[in-house]
Amino acid sequence: MRRRRGWATTALVGIAVATLCVGSAASATSTTGAPAPAAAAVPSGPSDRAEELVARMTVAEQAASIVMGHVPETDAGALHSYMESGLGGFILMGANIPATEAELQSLTAALTVDPALPPLIAVDQEGGLVSRLNGDDFAASTTLKDRPVDEAAAAFAARGSLVARAGITVNFGTVADFTADTASFSYGRSLGSDATTAADRVAAATTAQEQFVGSTLKHFPGHGAAPGDSHSAIPSTPMGLEEWRATEALPFAAGIDAGASLLMFGHLSYTSVDPAPASLSATWHEIARDELGFEGVAVTDDLGMLLSSGDPAYADPVANGVAAVAAGNDLVLMIAGSDAQTAGQMAAGIAAAVDAGSLPAERLAEAATRVMTLRLALSAATAQWSVCSDCEPVD
Repeated sequence: MRRRRGWATTALVGIAVATLCVGSAASATSTTGAPAPAAAAVPSGPSDRAEELVARMTVAEQAASIVMGHVPETDAGALHSYMESGLGGFILMGANIPATEAELQSLTAALTVDPALPPLIAVDQEGGLVSRLNGDDFAASTTLKDRPVDEAAAAFAARGSLVARAGITVNFGTVADFTADTASFSYGRSLGSDATTAADRVAAATTAQEQFVGSTLKHFPGHGAAPGDSHSAIPSTPMGLEEWRATEALPFAAGIDAGASLLMFGHLSYTSVDPAPASLSATWHEIARDELGFEGVAVTDDLGMLLSSGDPAYADPVANGVAAVAAGNDLVLMIAGSDAQTAGQMAAGIAAAVDAGSLPAERLAEAATRVMTLRLALSAATAQWSVCSDCEPVD
């Protein structure tokens, strides 16, 4: 997971470079028998720091830290109180978006309880058909799939900047699914109608957004091959693994190679690989990690969608959350049907599963560490970049 940001570098970096230069010069010119000054300790990176923080957390705190919550609220005080439970993230939906950017910035600021460790603040800002924020007039998938790749890069750089300026740190915005079927649920949101065109544009969109936010590839392992709408059913396909590797996998592999921070697992069943939805499938998580080399945060699609499927096997949202973590997800997302208590109930259920021995404590700690690493990497308090209102993106 590579962290790159397209804003002006902070003065802290310059100070650090100057300090290193002075220290090196002093060591080089010292010819006496006096001991050379001790080298300054190399500061730990986000992953090391994350391990330290998670090791000090209780099971309940770890469980809360891997839940991304949602309430349809615009009152800053109410949102701040909601996040005081220690949730690792919050997703903004249309009901959370006020009229002006300034109001939105105040709202996202209120979601942070500890300024040194902000939560992951996410939004679905694909552009076009799925667009939560005001002011996104940039080209979207319906246009970009037939345009040169550099136009996709430009559009998603502008989109990433818009998202970041609002105080949002994660964009669930890169659809890596593809299909040539114009009647398909995913056609109007995909960046290509075949594997190659989609892969090229997904890679460009990922690289562009990672300058500003943590970008997300969705809906793994590929909605295009599974007809239907996963908001109200569990679409399935008989496609086997070899065919998948040659087709649906390619845009996801391209996005992962381009540095995507998150990978969203869809409620899709590739029955020849695993009859379970990919979001609850350990097999698909192993494929993402071991075959595609994904090292970032695995996040579920909205677990509320499983409830909406009507399948009695998925009628218990807390059980779905526990199963999702056991399968390999690091961050569980619950939107549809949520109220102010839902995220807390999900966290409590995950903690209870660890206490009961049905969910390994090591799996929870691994998930919490990955989420914490991303939070630290995206935090302005620890990252070596800063947001400014008049900066231009740089390479």
